[in-house]
Amino acid sequence: MSGSDPSLEQRLIDLETRLSFQEHHLGELSDALAAARDEEARNALLLHRALEDLRQLRLSVAASPHSADPAGEPPPPHY
Repeated sequence: MSGSDPSLEQRLIDLETRLSFQEHHLGELSDALAAARDEEARNALLLHRALEDLRQLRLSVAASPHSADPAGEPPPPHY
């Protein structure tokens, strides 16, 4: 920029620096968002599996009610 105003050149440099900084941070935010989405998908899968395990446990307890009956349990050792 020969012959141009030095303050205009400095303003252009400042704008380019800010733009570069913002582009860098947008990339970081995009990566963080992708990681958060991956983690959310893993958590949803874990929750689904835990709910299915709980459902199976409830079915097995309902199928054999005697095992869940406290009267069928032996007394504690201090009796």
